[in-house]
Amino acid sequence: MQYVGLDVHKKFTARFHRWQKLKFFEGYTSADKPGKKETTCPTITLVRDKNFLIVVDPGVLESQNILVDTLKREGLSLEDINIVFITHSHIDHYRNTGMFPNAKVIEYYGVWDKNEVEDRQNQLTEDIKIIETPGHNYTSLTLLVKTDIGIIAICGDVFWKENYPEIDKYADDPEKLKKTRKNLLEISDYIIPSHAGMFKVKK
Repeated sequence: MQYVGLDVHKKFTARFHRWQKLKFFEGYTSADKPGKKETTCPTITLVRDKNFLIVVDPGVLESQNILVDTLKREGLSLEDINIVFITHSHIDHYRNTGMFPNAKVIEYYGVWDKNEVEDRQNQLTEDIKIIETPGHNYTSLTLLVKTDIGIIAICGDVFWKENYPEIDKYADDPEKLKKTRKNLLEISDYIIPSHAGMFKVKK
């Protein structure tokens, strides 16, 4: 399976990461810096497996052209993407969902195809699985991707950064979030958090 992410636009200070078959656009947030005007962008990831071209959390960007241009550098267009996966229903993670005219949208309540919705299947392929990961938000989902370096969890705001924040001021249910984090750390080898680069789980 090939697992790749979106390139970094030159205006951004975030770094571009590659890990074997993996690369992703590293998100950021200033929500943890009191007194500063908040800016935020989720880590945006593209997953290729079998017939699926999945964009995870297309989020908010300074310009939508960044998505268009970076997909083009991967040899893809907006029309090629057939799945958009939303980790949870906070707008900084889903605002650009409508950019992909041919994509079904997978979110907590089901799979949307234009104005039709059907039940969500949690095993997308042999190597891609969806699990519910509540706490930060009751609609939170995590995409588990089996790769040649282990299981990678794309988890949205379960973690903003590596083992951070200790106390999530936006969490719907802090106790559920603690349990979700513990489980995710047990079943994953690497985690892609919502607003920073991938980190290796310390076993």
